Amino acid sequence: MRIVAVSTSTRKGEKKIPQPQINLIENFGVEGDVHADGTHRQLSLLAMEDIEYMRGIGADVNPGDFAENITTEGVELHKCPVGTRFMIGDDIELMLTQIGKECHAGCAIRQQVGDCIMPRRGVFCRILKGGVVKPGDSFRVTFSPAVLPLA
Repeated sequence: MRIVAVSTSTRKGEKKIPQPQINLIENFGVEGDVHADGTHRQLSLLAMEDIEYMRGIGADVNPGDFAENITTEGVELHKCPVGTRFMIGDDIELMLTQIGKECHAGCAIRQQVGDCIMPRRGVFCRILKGGVVKPGDSFRVTFSPAVLPLA
């Protein structure tokens, strides 16, 4: 499990641009990213496997095109429950706070292929411990809350 790409943008509603590295600021967001605001959606992640799925149905897409800050490989992010904790490298700690989001009006990817994966597969995290992230860094699940059956 690893980081494939890291991306930022300076304006809302646009694709994010891949960067050589990004700085995650604890309890705030990605330094220099338009979405950094200290809410529960401080950081967005999407799996490379989901980008590959979209390519398979005809979308010409790459990391950052779904406005995700971090593209991962080897974890089905959307199957992790809210509260799951992740580590990047040895020091950076994240907590999953939201699965999916509503696409903005006029989503270019939805217009191109009739579907967009971010509402079902993208996840958002709070940054519990920040630091610098770059492609190739390790990524792992460190805690996943138990899902208890309803009585």
